[in-house]
Amino acid sequence: MARTIRRTRRSRRGLTLVLLVLASIAIISLDYRGSAHGVIGWAQRGARDAFSPVQHGVDDVVRPIGSFLSGAVHAGALEQQNAKLSHQLGSLQRQALARQASADALRTLQALDRLPWTPGIPAVTAQVTSMGTSDFAATVQLDKGAKAGVTVGMPVVGARGLVGQVVQTWSSGCTVRLVTDAASSVGVRFGAAGDLALVQGSGLGRPLAVNLIAPGTPLHRGEVLTTSGLQDAEFPPGIPVATVSTFSSTPSATQESVTARPVADLPVLAYVDVLQWQPAP
Repeated sequence: MARTIRRTRRSRRGLTLVLLVLASIAIISLDYRGSAHGVIGWAQRGARDAFSPVQHGVDDVVRPIGSFLSGAVHAGALEQQNAKLSHQLGSLQRQALARQASADALRTLQALDRLPWTPGIPAVTAQVTSMGTSDFAATVQLDKGAKAGVTVGMPVVGARGLVGQVVQTWSSGCTVRLVTDAASSVGVRFGAAGDLALVQGSGLGRPLAVNLIAPGTPLHRGEVLTTSGLQDAEFPPGIPVATVSTFSSTPSATQESVTARPVADLPVLAYVDVLQWQPAP
């Protein structure tokens, strides 16, 4: 019996809701047709009052969903906009770097064309393709080799000075031992008197050791050491090799303790000249 009463009440509420909806539609239709304004206005107010609890309930449910969906849509738009801006910024940065790299390469190539210390020596301009370094070894590979006339023993120079020496070749490339390599040794001159010394490598990033300088020999920081060009030397004379960084001596020392740094900017080499030069027999 109780179940029957509850079902009857639910049916009545459902029927009432349907009737109210139909009445509202009818009232709205009449209002748009312009008739019975007084009665219609009273009925509209009654309909609003009747539907107000239902409308508020629906609004309470729908509004958060709408806000969430709106936020999700806007969030997606913002993400797309940010991604677009990031892509544009990255593209601009890459273009700037490419322009800078091209400008740097052009300056390097122009400097190689005007080297003052290799007049009359033919050269093969090459690009550095890779660098191989370890604790003591320091080498680079170039994109020119035997087909371009490059042979083992040829000196390699950059825009500022001596880079190293070719130690291996193949048809389309070669390996260059840098002046910082532990196996590298270059005879140099310095000072007004043309004193002789030997510059030896200790590994990329480490200071060069300058040996065979007698104690008390005049030196100063920044002094340029150039290839000696003695007979049977492996390098032509006058090429800048390094600049003096530190020097000191002790009363019992047999030579000055001198360190230097390469004049060539070895970590960022891009283009170099391989000098087609061989020492006189």
